[in-house]
Amino acid sequence: MSPAPAPAEGATSAGQGGAPRHVAIIMDGNGRWAEKRGLPRAAGHRAGAEAVRRILKAAVKQGVEVLTLYAFSSENWRRSEDEISDLKGLMAYYLERELDELARNGVQIRLIGDHKAFGPQLVERLERAVERTAKNDRLILVVALNYGARDEIAAAAKRLAEKSVSGELDPASIDEKRLESELSTDGLPVLDLVIRTSGEKRLSNFLLWQAAYAELIFVDTLWPDFGEEEFAAALTEFAGRQRRFGGR
Repeated sequence: MSPAPAPAEGATSAGQGGAPRHVAIIMDGNGRWAEKRGLPRAAGHRAGAEAVRRILKAAVKQGVEVLTLYAFSSENWRRSEDEISDLKGLMAYYLERELDELARNGVQIRLIGDHKAFGPQLVERLERAVERTAKNDRLILVVALNYGARDEIAAAAKRLAEKSVSGELDPASIDEKRLESELSTDGLPVLDLVIRTSGEKRLSNFLLWQAAYAELIFVDTLWPDFGEEEFAAALTEFAGRQRRFGGR
């Protein structure tokens, strides 16, 4: 049998006793958390924002380089207008309240997805946060807003097709690496670990390409209850796994 293929360029051997460089989280369960307590869904989202604060600190403590959070999917527009309004307001409030601390703690904010769909006021705040933290290098916080992985892959393919038609690119040169360079995560470490809270066991159109060889951990804890202890436990489980990248 031929030897196992080497991880792609930028991949990490973390998972064999080490910490992951790049962790992504599907933050699920805000609504159920609120429902269990007889509270409006907005209260669950506020509690979820506090969980973000805890996990950011935990990620820095654990030496994670990149933390990607699924904050708003392209499918979330199907929710009620009131809930979407609450989510947008919470994002604006969080940026206003937390930006100084994020900047002091060396957190760099990046956005993936079509954040411009959120309207000029929120877009201005988001882009100001990205600009202000651009030189920070302690942790990269990637926020997926109005993001869908299928759209991301289709858009990457479209750009490659346009470059081929214009003569800028030889179609024969298109391979996995070339397509990957058109994705919104280009330049980031390979995704090592995806965590999903609330007991659901699916990726829900999140980082489908990037998660090809990522480890997946599904936990029953609802996102607002997810804290440093749960995050550390997920990283411990990750460290105990043997990553083969398709080999044996």
